[in-house]
Amino acid sequence: MEKEKNLNWFVIKTRSRAEDKVFQRINALGMHAYLPLQKTIRQWSDRKKKIEVPLIPSTLFVETDLKSLNQIYTIPGFYSILKFLGKPALVRQDEINNLKLLLQDNIEIEKEDFQEFKKGESVEVIHGPLQGIIATSIDEGRTHKLIVEIESMEQRFIVHIPKSYVRKI
Repeated sequence: MEKEKNLNWFVIKTRSRAEDKVFQRINALGMHAYLPLQKTIRQWSDRKKKIEVPLIPSTLFVETDLKSLNQIYTIPGFYSILKFLGKPALVRQDEINNLKLLLQDNIEIEKEDFQEFKKGESVEVIHGPLQGIIATSIDEGRTHKLIVEIESMEQRFIVHIPKSYVRKI
């Protein structure tokens, strides 16, 4: 029986608008990839259309071992692998789970690129379609917002949610 490989999630950067092709090509290699897509309505001069766009432009995730990661360099449309201290940056499984939960229902999401923000209390969503997400709570006046953070990529998303749907952890 073959030993189970040590699989990790890595961040793959693609050329502009090549996310879907790179995603398909990675899957064709037998690797497990995840491309977070968000449904949005785009307006043209003559019509509106509901389309899916990448939540994080030019970015997708691949679950593989470090040795197999080198195969990705040959894929057309591939740009780079996100690195931290000279090594491929790892994304935790709970961050991937948060992205999947965030996108499972049609909830309005604002993407925020913060340089810095005051950290609030850590909370867990206990009701509703985002149940299970762990986030940082921020209050602005009468609206209650949560920041869902993908720390390894320095990406943050703001979600509006009723206070009764969250609890302190």
